[in-house]
Amino acid sequence: METIIRLTAALGIFGIMICWEYFSPKRNQQIDRKQRWPVNLGLAALNMVILRLTIGGLAYLSAIAAARNSWGLLNQLAVPEWLLIVVTLLFLDFAIYCQHIVSHKWPLLWHLHQVHHTDLEFDATTAVRFHPLEIIISMLYKALCIYLLGANPSAVIAFEIILNGAATFNHSNISIPPALDKKLRWLIITPDMHRIHHSTLPAETDSNYGFSISCWDRLCKTYTAEARQPQTVMSIGLRPFRRQAELGFKQLLLLPFKALRTR
Repeated sequence: METIIRLTAALGIFGIMICWEYFSPKRNQQIDRKQRWPVNLGLAALNMVILRLTIGGLAYLSAIAAARNSWGLLNQLAVPEWLLIVVTLLFLDFAIYCQHIVSHKWPLLWHLHQVHHTDLEFDATTAVRFHPLEIIISMLYKALCIYLLGANPSAVIAFEIILNGAATFNHSNISIPPALDKKLRWLIITPDMHRIHHSTLPAETDSNYGFSISCWDRLCKTYTAEARQPQTVMSIGLRPFRRQAELGFKQLLLLPFKALRTR
């Protein structure tokens, strides 16, 4: 049931965002969707199958196990359930923010994470362009965080839905009025804010790491308010990969291992 709830929410939000992109795009894309979408959506489908056959649902099952065995910090405290939910959501969001930074700074994880950044355009499908090994590592990391915290099971489901929905939203090629975008950024990650993270400029790529709420970037001083280039024309992706054709499905799967051999 947990998987069905998450999948239904993810597909619903994805459908809304691609329609929004079609009717109100922020940027005119230079690479046709027919070239990029099969690769990005193919990775998403492969990741779903791999998780389904291996550790799918591990986050929720970890929360259930922690609750039954009184593992984790929150299970040692007598606090109301609403507070458990709030703390779980905030802690896990900050944990993913930290994981994102480490994925950029630690070469072994960067070799995997760069698959996400090799997309030369930026739209809702970019949100699911991840290497399967990174997805598995991320799930194991979340499970560890859940055990240590003693995360609330209901909040874990809510967090997974929020994480998927926020990622789809803030990777979308949608146009939001600048004045509204500026106000929204005080609470959530907007597409214009996260697009800066996908800039080809290293100083901009190494900023705006958040996925759902924007406070972590502000508090940890990783926030970049404006890109050097206008959002409508800024270069997206990684510079070395802009000098070659869009990578195919097989090339993306092998990219991390090619990088390791090069090192």
